[in-house]
Amino acid sequence: MNRASRMAVLGVAASLVMTAGTAMAANYGATAQAAPHAQSMKVAASSAAKGATASRAAATSKLPTVGGAQMDPTKTIVENASAAKNLTRLVSAVKEADLATTLSGKGPFTVFAPTDDAFAKLPKATVADLMKPAKKAELKKILTYHVVPGDITVTELKADLKKGNGTATFTTVEGAKLTIHEKGGQLTIVDAKGNSAAIEQQDVPQSNGTVYVIGSVLMPS
Repeated sequence: MNRASRMAVLGVAASLVMTAGTAMAANYGATAQAAPHAQSMKVAASSAAKGATASRAAATSKLPTVGGAQMDPTKTIVENASAAKNLTRLVSAVKEADLATTLSGKGPFTVFAPTDDAFAKLPKATVADLMKPAKKAELKKILTYHVVPGDITVTELKADLKKGNGTATFTTVEGAKLTIHEKGGQLTIVDAKGNSAAIEQQDVPQSNGTVYVIGSVLMPS
């Protein structure tokens, strides 16, 4: 091979080396650019997940509690009441009267829920007697007297109280009426016999209505 031929071969080889080097550099650059982008995407995804968790935690912390248990607005009246430590007697009575299925239904219902302390105000013999199978109809009559058809929020209740100059009357599922009075910001509910009960907790939302916690058991006429 003469000198000219050797120079031509060397030139081609040098060109190939330069082309390969350029390709490698381009590939390295693309990889280097992709790495920070991928890391950024991972950080963004992690931040979004943490943000969603924080939002859920904040929403949960704002849920009202009854008897130490958070009341989940996506659960029914019976499900939430069953979780409340101060509504155990009410839940037992509802089950004994075969009303659990009804109060777990679509509704909506507004329930004035007497606490365990409210039941304790009644004579023990009266409560024990009402829980007997033979007294189921009477127990059902008393319990349905604590239920008003419809979803009465505290905003609607206060609007009715304003229209009635501090008094609002509602017809219960049992058929008799309940009267609510407001005085000095305190809500009191009066039954057909003239007995009153303090509304201890207002406007607890449920998936199928609203619950008001009260301090005495109401009696129909």
